[in-house]
Amino acid sequence: MRIAFLSDIHGNATALDAVLQDIKTKQVDKTVVLGDIAYRGPEPKRSIELVQQLDATVIKGNADEWIVRGVKQGEVPEQALELMTKERDWAVAQLEQSEMDYLANLPTETYFTEQGVNFHGFHATPTSLFANVLPDAKDEEIESTLMGNNDADVYLYGHIHKPYIRYINGKTIMNLGSVGLPFDGLAKASYALVDVNDGNVTTSIQRVDYDLHKTIELYEQVGYPNTEMMQNVIRNGHL
Repeated sequence: MRIAFLSDIHGNATALDAVLQDIKTKQVDKTVVLGDIAYRGPEPKRSIELVQQLDATVIKGNADEWIVRGVKQGEVPEQALELMTKERDWAVAQLEQSEMDYLANLPTETYFTEQGVNFHGFHATPTSLFANVLPDAKDEEIESTLMGNNDADVYLYGHIHKPYIRYINGKTIMNLGSVGLPFDGLAKASYALVDVNDGNVTTSIQRVDYDLHKTIELYEQVGYPNTEMMQNVIRNGHL
């Protein structure tokens, strides 16, 4: 059983195209999307459409919540609030009401079992769409914030755009990185593969090349309100 976990597409449908093609070549049996589908990229509508076309489990991220109800004071640095609100309003203007409803109605976590292995997936933590648990967090922090459900064998999340795999007390914790906006300095799409075979688990982070220049040009073509900054993130793989 091979499962692909991806998240943080952020409206970068070109990167998502490449990841979905890579998933196809790897003969994946199940796909799970852990949120942040549309906001901050040049193709919010096509990103949602691509996800909807998948036979996948999909949950909500903080950026999906922002699309639905706006960015609230205190959720981002004060100096960024006005610009991020403009970006959100631009994205909403590209979407149909049905797509807004789709994001609004997504669940916030997923729990499932494959071949006796229990998986718990969420966007940031099981109780928050916004909290940051970074790759260098202490084991105690990861246990208290990410591993509240002790029945799971594998815990997976997105949100921080920095992929990693760790092992704590016999459990596996994975961050998927980001399909559309990696922040770890490697300007390639990121997603996770998990293989389950007779109760044994093998995990890996996949990095996928895609046409960066196409995405960079699209920001210009669509009149995105924060073009220069977002182009630099795409180009460099970090904020």
